[in-house]
Amino acid sequence: MSESTSNASTAEDARTAKDARTAKERIGRYGVWSVGLRSEDPALRGGIGEAAAELEQLGYGAAWLGGSSAARHAAPLLEATSRLAVGTSIQSIWQYDADASAAAFAELEAAHPGRFLLGLGASHAKLADQYRRPYSSLAAYLDALDEAGVPAGRRVLAALGPKMLQLSADRAAGAVPYLVTPEHTAEARGVLGEEPLLAPEFKVVLETDPVRARALARESLAMYLALPNYTNSFLRLGFTEDDLAAGGSDRLIDALYAWGDDDRIRERITAFHEAGADHVALQVVDGGTRDSLPREAWRRLAALLA
Repeated sequence: MSESTSNASTAEDARTAKDARTAKERIGRYGVWSVGLRSEDPALRGGIGEAAAELEQLGYGAAWLGGSSAARHAAPLLEATSRLAVGTSIQSIWQYDADASAAAFAELEAAHPGRFLLGLGASHAKLADQYRRPYSSLAAYLDALDEAGVPAGRRVLAALGPKMLQLSADRAAGAVPYLVTPEHTAEARGVLGEEPLLAPEFKVVLETDPVRARALARESLAMYLALPNYTNSFLRLGFTEDDLAAGGSDRLIDALYAWGDDDRIRERITAFHEAGADHVALQVVDGGTRDSLPREAWRRLAALLA
């Protein structure tokens, strides 16, 4: 490597680290993860901007657009707010090509500087017809974004295993792991190092009755138990095949979902920060459709975290 190339690489690493620090400051300790905030349902679209403005008022630092959503879904939330960060969690590399992602990023950056994080991931073989070699495909996608001028420090990656976590540290501002535990967060922080952003998603059931809470959690978990990326992650964390059977053992459910009274839920969320998370993206699970805006639940969460 020539001296000029080495200097350029060092400068880029410094910019990425600075962007990661800025992202941590902007998004704060808590955010909301929601499919409803990117809904195409006309009945919901009119209320999305209002919901985003309330999230900002409640003190959440970020709104994460759940699922493989196009960056264009971020615009209504950014336009309705002045400080709220908005990120995709995650946008599938199979659904939107790198040129389209770069163009959307540039448009949002021009209108709302510094407030959009492009969350990317390789999704799942069962969900993408063209799925192949997820690690190398994601790395090539990042190469294309580099060429298009999307800063590494303004993108985050879905990452569960060590290789993807290392890629998040090397080629992005950090990682946004989904469906994980504090134990995974501690392991992820060990791989990432201190500087990169670590913002796991965590599901909350605002229900004190154990039977009802676990039933709602199992209903939510069912779709993920069919996806090997997640089940392999659970096994790496020490769960067994028995834990994955019959909708998930109580042990698995209680590790992946916070439920109970306010003190218990607060304690479960705090455990992620104690394990090394910079930010926790909270997803409400209430038995309703994922494509909804559970605003009263977001108010309750904000109150218990205040």
